[in-house]
Amino acid sequence: MNLKTLCLGVSAFVSLALSAHAETLTIATVNNGDMVRMQRLTDDFKAKHPDIDVKWVTLEENALRQKVTTDIAAKGGQYDVLTIGTYEVPIWAKKGWLVALDHLGADYDVNDILPPIRNGLTQDGKLYAAPFYGESSMVMYRKDLMQKAGLTMPDAPSWDFVADAARKMTDKANGVYGICLRGKAGWGENMAFLSAMANSFGARWFDEKWRAQFDQPEWKKALGFYVGLMKDAGPPGASSNGFNENLALFQSGKCGMWIDATVAASFVSNPKESKVADSVGFALAPDNGLGKRSNWLWAWSLAIPAGSTKTAAAETFIAWATGKPYLDLVAAKEGWANVPPGTRTSLYANPEYAKLPFAKMTLDSINAADPLHPAVKPVPYVGVQFVAIPEFQGIGTAVGQQFSAALAGKTSVDDALANAQKLTEREMVKAGYHK
Repeated sequence: MNLKTLCLGVSAFVSLALSAHAETLTIATVNNGDMVRMQRLTDDFKAKHPDIDVKWVTLEENALRQKVTTDIAAKGGQYDVLTIGTYEVPIWAKKGWLVALDHLGADYDVNDILPPIRNGLTQDGKLYAAPFYGESSMVMYRKDLMQKAGLTMPDAPSWDFVADAARKMTDKANGVYGICLRGKAGWGENMAFLSAMANSFGARWFDEKWRAQFDQPEWKKALGFYVGLMKDAGPPGASSNGFNENLALFQSGKCGMWIDATVAASFVSNPKESKVADSVGFALAPDNGLGKRSNWLWAWSLAIPAGSTKTAAAETFIAWATGKPYLDLVAAKEGWANVPPGTRTSLYANPEYAKLPFAKMTLDSINAADPLHPAVKPVPYVGVQFVAIPEFQGIGTAVGQQFSAALAGKTSVDDALANAQKLTEREMVKAGYHK
């Protein structure tokens, strides 16, 4: 046996030994575009860490939340890495359900994470989840249709302008709708949009004594405005549309405007994915002159459940997926426009990234959100498009079902609000917030 043959044999044996002893991480994630891209790039991680295998469980947003919440509450240990949001992190960290991320590596640079995003993922001074991408919300619109309607989109539009423009851009005979907005029921689907929108109308979920506020005029005005606008200028079947459905509609040229997550900017302006890429413009989420815009604050983040027995390997994966080198990897493979946005200060200081048409608007939108003071009136809770209490997941989805039914025409705006008031008050009394 010559030396070359011997080396090849040893190499094959080492590879076999590594794979035989490789730890397999089960990662639960959402089927959004950036996460799908991360899965495609996992070979880079495996090349650097041949002793760690990765198994993906990819789910639609509502299904992911349900499965992950059930598993972590029961300490099921089904997953080693969870994709969770800004809502869950402080609540679950406080309950002891998450592992603090203390070993991300000397070169990880936690202080480079944008302060509004980092603060939302920190509990008692410790980081409990690392942001994969951060977002606010903004207006994405067709410049060609806006021009055809004889209008110019301001950088900071009002709701009245948006509604007027949407109606003027609508051409139902040709399958073009002036506006696409979330209608699919879910605390993180239609209620993410509607809670942020309601803030700009002066509405709030609860008063300072934790009493539900759906019987107040601000909510009636907000929900009535939304349902009326969607009836006049929205696509058919809007009550079934969430983020991904509206993304597909916008990319195929069926929406004049779409108000949703800033992370969608790279998808709608990518000529490989979007028929309207060359005519997309961006603006801040609308306001009503009351001092609050309709923009939210969110981060899809990676966390380790306390039930995992593979925390070291899980933290190694999280450091890879959310560190600076990953951004460079995506940029090299798919261009700067497709780098996960909204997480790091250094990304927005990068001149290559800064020249993208949506970069500054995304950063401005994230910085405009104020989770500590989300509403016009005082509130006892933290969170812009959600209320950071454990009960909100159930309440928010139940209210979302009422509002989705109103959008579908199955119930009236007044009845939807009355039902939302009743069910929310019932749950808050049951949970002991008040009598």
